[in-house]
Amino acid sequence: MDKYKEHFWRNIRAKLEQWERAETITYEDVYRFFHNIAGTAAVIGMEELGEKARRLMKRLEEESRNVLWTPEALKEHVYELMHWYYDETYRDIPPHFSLSKAAVEEAPLVLMIDDDPLFLMFMKEHMEKKGWYIVTVAQPEKAVAQFYEVKPDCIVIDVHMNGTDGLIVLKELKAALGPQFVPTVIISADDREEVRLQSYALGADDFIVKPFSLSEFLIRVNRLVERKRQLEALLLVDELTRLYNRKYLPEAYRQFESERERHGDPYCIALLDLDHFKKINDQYGHLVGDEVLREFAALLRNGTRPNDLAFRFGGEEFLLFLPKTPQQDAIEVIERLRDQFRSRSFSGGNKVFHCTFSCGIVEVNAGGAVLDDWLEQADAALYAAKNGGRDRTVVAEKLDGRQQRKTVKMAIVDDDVIVRTIVADLLDHIARDRKEQCEVRAFADGLSFVESSWHEDRSPCLVILDGVMPKMDGLEVLRRLRSRRDASRYRVIMLTMRQSEEDIARALQLGADDYITKPFKRLELEARVSRLLKRM
Repeated sequence: MDKYKEHFWRNIRAKLEQWERAETITYEDVYRFFHNIAGTAAVIGMEELGEKARRLMKRLEEESRNVLWTPEALKEHVYELMHWYYDETYRDIPPHFSLSKAAVEEAPLVLMIDDDPLFLMFMKEHMEKKGWYIVTVAQPEKAVAQFYEVKPDCIVIDVHMNGTDGLIVLKELKAALGPQFVPTVIISADDREEVRLQSYALGADDFIVKPFSLSEFLIRVNRLVERKRQLEALLLVDELTRLYNRKYLPEAYRQFESERERHGDPYCIALLDLDHFKKINDQYGHLVGDEVLREFAALLRNGTRPNDLAFRFGGEEFLLFLPKTPQQDAIEVIERLRDQFRSRSFSGGNKVFHCTFSCGIVEVNAGGAVLDDWLEQADAALYAAKNGGRDRTVVAEKLDGRQQRKTVKMAIVDDDVIVRTIVADLLDHIARDRKEQCEVRAFADGLSFVESSWHEDRSPCLVILDGVMPKMDGLEVLRRLRSRRDASRYRVIMLTMRQSEEDIARALQLGADDYITKPFKRLELEARVSRLLKRM
């Protein structure tokens, strides 16, 4: 971009930043802004931009000349210019992902554990070009926690890491896995027989010597991922709890609906969620958390009728189909289960603790609805139970329609007004497609975000964070977030320039969940945000 175009856009940025700080903006100021763009753009070789500005002027002329805009209301008039500028400036940059958002969400997820962030960056870049989604862990001591969070399709571990033996990490992961099958690959520059034998004895599915051919590495890992998917396609039972998994839900619903249509008897769907389960994992460890899940599953199996069906719905959430059961009877069943579960004791270390669960119930008494409709009602009732204090049961029909949904907060922290506005617009677009209540907010620098009370409630918060900013850079913001007691509430995507390998490496060491390099394609960012939101 030549110096005249740079100066032109610098002036536009200055005006946009001025408007962002203003309480109101006049019609005359906006009209003059577009008039100047229309007059100058064509002269310096930006004819298409000039034409867009003229169209926006005509749109303005159709509105009242006495209108005063707030910065928020004005944004829709300038979005088109910002998106045009960004797309035009970076149209020749190849996307990091060549997949659609839906394809990225279904892509195999590989968890890579290595204390060398430059190696992680190299592998992440090349593996994601092949259509995989890579989660990196540069802090090996957090490997087990990351495994529970991301539920990978394959795990890759380096043997030799500063202060950490990769084989110890492998042993801990295999203990966490229990009967579950997640293929594990050991990579190492140490090709001694004793290292290879020990790796296989601890449960490694493959051992690849560094340096290796990337093509061969991808083929060997892909073979393991495909084997896992083939096994999962045959399984209808959750490996940890031995309850049905979600794959059997559509068939079960079809059978229950057929039975209801023949006999006219209503049935109930109950969603159950263990209260404060994350605190159990954090305080007593994931192995203790797994034991709680198994005990709860056993309660559902043994404490219900033979025709009732129990599912592990996901994480610490479970589902019950209660056939030929009106809602009052379903409440009695759940209350009995809640009493039984509350009385059970668990031990973690030298401490004994108790657990409770919350439940949302919906009565299925009419046809014409799909399963997701009933699940959404049950989920709303469950959220009302959680929001009402937990350890309680709420029935969907008793909701007053004003129940708030779980809130997810999404922040963009960037000092570039155009990037900030474009990303905020993208987050708004993503938020409209989600069931949760979403709040999006933009911050012009790191300090204003850190000092804001907006994200200080207990809501999960996704932060898209620029690396280089005035007042407080993104790495310092990330460091502060990761030092918080509630650090697990935050998911962070770092924005960084392509040449800033050291900043990316530092971000991975500090615990960034993902990173994306500027300039980025909006589709790529949308895919990464959507995948990360699934983990929240």
